[in-house]
Amino acid sequence: MSLREHSPGIFYLNLGREELLVTRNLAPGRNVYGEPLINFDGVEYRSWNPTRSKLGAAIIKGLKTNSIKPGSRVLYLGVASGTTVSHVSDIIGHSGHVWGVDFAPRPLRDLIDNVARYRKNISPILGDARQPQNYSLQVPKVEVIFADVAQPDQAEIVVKNIRFFLKSGGYAMLSIKSRSIDVGRDPVIIFAEQTAILRKNGLEILELIELDPYEKDHALVVVKLP
Repeated sequence: MSLREHSPGIFYLNLGREELLVTRNLAPGRNVYGEPLINFDGVEYRSWNPTRSKLGAAIIKGLKTNSIKPGSRVLYLGVASGTTVSHVSDIIGHSGHVWGVDFAPRPLRDLIDNVARYRKNISPILGDARQPQNYSLQVPKVEVIFADVAQPDQAEIVVKNIRFFLKSGGYAMLSIKSRSIDVGRDPVIIFAEQTAILRKNGLEILELIELDPYEKDHALVVVKLP
């Protein structure tokens, strides 16, 4: 068994027969979605399943711009029950913080009961990502925005939140779900259209990664605010 760092807070653990993407477990002894826990050199790591996480899939597919780091402050839109945000929590550690917004009460309640109560660097927020003014008093300026919202106006939602919360020089990552925009059109065209909206609003496009085979008809775009 051996460990190598992908980027700060993210690792590959080689088990001989396979290599797993992992993060250090901020809540030792607890998993979130049934993922294996592995001890190596006295440290517990959590396997990061790329079929359950768009960010995990993007990393496996070669994401170069890792903007979520130890100590980062992150706004997560579409946090749901907390699969990916739990790994974000591991990465940013005790010195960072993530504010997770979702409009659905049930998954947010699961996030609170099963994840946030054991991870003090997660603040769940019941809110509509289309209306960032409604939670603007709860969220400070952040270095990173991550968006996983299944809405037709995905890029516009990110732009609105960037204007409220993203620091100058900060990064945003949008998981583009083409079927939430138009199930009948070519996903590649939809990815290009969403990217064009971001560029039109003054954002620098750094990467666009299609997430097949882990997530069908999805892509992750990374942008930077000048």
